[in-house]
Amino acid sequence: MISHDNFIESLAKAHATAPELPPSSAVCAFAHTILGILFPEFAKEKYLNQSAIASQIETEKKSLFEILSALYSLNYELNPIEATNAFFVQLPDIYADLKTDLQAILGGDPAAQNESEIIRAYPGFYAIAFYRLAHRLYLLQVPVVPRIITSFAHNHTGIDIHPGATIGQYFCIDHGTGVVIGETTHIGNHVKLYQGVTLGALSVDKSMASQKRHPTIQDHVVIYAGATILGGETIVGNHSVIGGNVWLTRGVAAYSVVYHKPQIEVRQADQRSDIPS
Repeated sequence: MISHDNFIESLAKAHATAPELPPSSAVCAFAHTILGILFPEFAKEKYLNQSAIASQIETEKKSLFEILSALYSLNYELNPIEATNAFFVQLPDIYADLKTDLQAILGGDPAAQNESEIIRAYPGFYAIAFYRLAHRLYLLQVPVVPRIITSFAHNHTGIDIHPGATIGQYFCIDHGTGVVIGETTHIGNHVKLYQGVTLGALSVDKSMASQKRHPTIQDHVVIYAGATILGGETIVGNHSVIGGNVWLTRGVAAYSVVYHKPQIEVRQADQRSDIPS
């Protein structure tokens, strides 16, 4: 058994040699502020004029630059200035994508009253919004930070979206708790997922890290609660419907309907022999 002194010494060495990384709190604060700039419902206080918004954007540029500068030891090819500028150039595109997601949720959920309610109270949109930010940073080959952002949303919603996943416009997650979307998943436009859906890999072998391990979901697909779709070669064709609790490891053609047939027996109290008289 390792001695107490040696244990403390090993911890001290780990702390001394650990890379200097930005605190997760700073990363999450940055992401939340960006969403507050895009949508007043996310903001701690409203920006009442163009000057206020422009000023806050400049402040967040400095914040992102500082965050990315701290990542130099993890990716020596990362240029914090170029990556910061590239991210902020994409803000209008991020906003446009999120507006389509709002339209999809508003149009697909009878309980949704308006976009403001969705932004404030819908976990599906919350998770998608943080994913959209994280994905842009992921494409810029920023290490660690995209995962911190999506992990923050996961902790708040129970929805786990890898920042490397590719997701089209008009994306809707209804309810959402327990949804898992893997790194190499490809999702088209106008796709709707319900709670408990897993888009995962057939194998978790480390040697497959650079391969496509997760399914492709084409346009206009609905996947109901509890469905599990696995494998990099699994393609769900457009306009298909995947029913609840389906386990799918092979592709299906466009316009398919896939469903699970449970065997459920309901007996009334007077039909049960195990109830004492």
